[in-house]
Amino acid sequence: MTTTRTIKKIMTSRPVIEGAGVHLNRAFGFSEERFFDPFLLLDDFRSSEPAHYLKGFPWHPHRGIETITYVLAGDVEHGDSMGNKGIISSGDVQWMTAGSGIVHQEMPQGDALGRMEGFQLWANLPASEKMMAPRYRDVKAATIPEVVLENNVRIRIICGRIGTVEGPVKDIVIDPEYLDITVPPNTTHNHPTPGGHTVLAYVIGGQGSFGADQGKDGIQTGEMVNNRSLLLFADGDQVTVTTSKDPVRFLLVSGRPIGEPIAWSGPIVMNTQEELQLAFKEYENGTFIK
Repeated sequence: MTTTRTIKKIMTSRPVIEGAGVHLNRAFGFSEERFFDPFLLLDDFRSSEPAHYLKGFPWHPHRGIETITYVLAGDVEHGDSMGNKGIISSGDVQWMTAGSGIVHQEMPQGDALGRMEGFQLWANLPASEKMMAPRYRDVKAATIPEVVLENNVRIRIICGRIGTVEGPVKDIVIDPEYLDITVPPNTTHNHPTPGGHTVLAYVIGGQGSFGADQGKDGIQTGEMVNNRSLLLFADGDQVTVTTSKDPVRFLLVSGRPIGEPIAWSGPIVMNTQEELQLAFKEYENGTFIK
């Protein structure tokens, strides 16, 4: 029997300021990581005000995590301590594994209309992989497949598989799935999910009813949510979303929990306070990059 995931938690992303003065909306982050293991943070940096994003994220370190940047509009210029540099443009993804340590900067530029739209997800690394060699996966929009299902549901596959179609990002420690899903009006879509994995959805347009709860008279009812709503699901075999007169677009993310202690300060995430202190000491004395 297939089990539809119910909703454990619904949150609305909240305004925060990060970097050198970037205004963004945080779906979840510090102090909430215990609910979202293996994920640490999800930021929504959609804005049409250049003053709110142009100061960007100047040089800063990362260790022990992966950062996944997905851009919908505008450009993000990036560079790092290993000499890598480039531009993440509309539809592109950058999957960066900081591992043992990297120092980089990310500077949003916006498009010709002043729009900057994108998201950054942080995924934790297990203790056994925290000091792995850093690596980049720069994924261009043209290499991200989109499938259209029989009910006209459209899914961009960044990481994971729909039928025989697989996304370009593979061989990630936490066995994640990262999908951009659009469900048309008056449609119900059931998406299979791995049992035991943490699954979350972040709505980026329209509105839909997610999950399934046993209502009165045995009727299955879900929660209707809209833009900038985050949903964390209980365990199960599938996620169900239903639309009425409006379509809904959302990011669906899943991953295998790590279940280890977290010691976190700013851009560095380790397992113990001693490891965390060592990382910052190395950053200060110039031995951070391995």
